[in-house]
Amino acid sequence: MKSVLTTLALTTALTLPGLAMARPVTLTANLNNYGGDGAYLALYVTDAQGAYAGSLWMAGGKSKYYKHLTDWYRFTNGDTAQVNGITGASVGAGRSLEISLDLADALFDAGYTLHIDAAVEDMRESPNEIAVPLTTQGAGTPVKGRRYIADFTYDM
Repeated sequence: MKSVLTTLALTTALTLPGLAMARPVTLTANLNNYGGDGAYLALYVTDAQGAYAGSLWMAGGKSKYYKHLTDWYRFTNGDTAQVNGITGASVGAGRSLEISLDLADALFDAGYTLHIDAAVEDMRESPNEIAVPLTTQGAGTPVKGRRYIADFTYDM
């Protein structure tokens, strides 16, 4: 049931009025073996002007660490009600996070960018660890992360 609610929220929250068409998308982040605790990850979208458009997912359940997801936190003031899905677990070093959800067609090839902020306890924060334009042509193309994420892909 949660999956259906998440899909519905994403389809309506990140869609322009009247353009409720959506496509299934799989987001995969493979983490480096960085030798620390699990990473907290916040996945969110900005529009062509860089304005916050919405949050897709968050990995990590302890809210006291959310302020270390600095760009996401700046956009949302840490308001988890804006996150459509939150897992209770962070993502361990050397592991992968794979999320399947529906994203509005209006987000692709229209200047939107998907961002991932990352933070690991007792290690450096990594705002904007990933920033990838949402394009149909970019689907399936791995993007290298800056610190904790080895690579990220989205597939349609």
